[in-house]
Amino acid sequence: MGNQESEIRIYVACLASYNNGTLYGAWINATQGIDGIWRDVSQMLFKSPAEYAEEWAIHDYEGFGSIHISEYEGFDTIVTYADFIEEHGDLGAKLISYFGNVDDACETISDHYAGEYDSLSDYAEQLTEETTQIPESLRFYIDYEKMARDLEINDLLTIQTGHSLHVFWRH
Repeated sequence: MGNQESEIRIYVACLASYNNGTLYGAWINATQGIDGIWRDVSQMLFKSPAEYAEEWAIHDYEGFGSIHISEYEGFDTIVTYADFIEEHGDLGAKLISYFGNVDDACETISDHYAGEYDSLSDYAEQLTEETTQIPESLRFYIDYEKMARDLEINDLLTIQTGHSLHVFWRH
């Protein structure tokens, strides 16, 4: 499920430099853990061209999909997001964005994942054929697209990534 296309990273800016009209900071790998991020932030501040460089803020980020990262987001949250996205790729980022937290995204992907399909009607067809004995004389009368719409309205969550549709049972 991985396939994260861009590096998962944050741009941490030195606020002393910023307040003095100079853009100075560093792109930091968000998957290296909290200690690694703190080490990189400390090194960036130490090398700052501004005097008394002690404060920082996150001014940009990449690889988090549509998740919003605030200027003062905790590094523990950043690392949790980054690890989940690193493991699950774009799907992980979209689940966090949908639920607003990693706990629900993790529960959904581990306990409610029904699979990856080209379309929801493909899933409806597979589900029907696996759970119901369909007489050959009725096979061509089944409207899997309508079944798929009903399933999505009532029972399923779907997340699109690229050309794949990921299907989850709602909880």
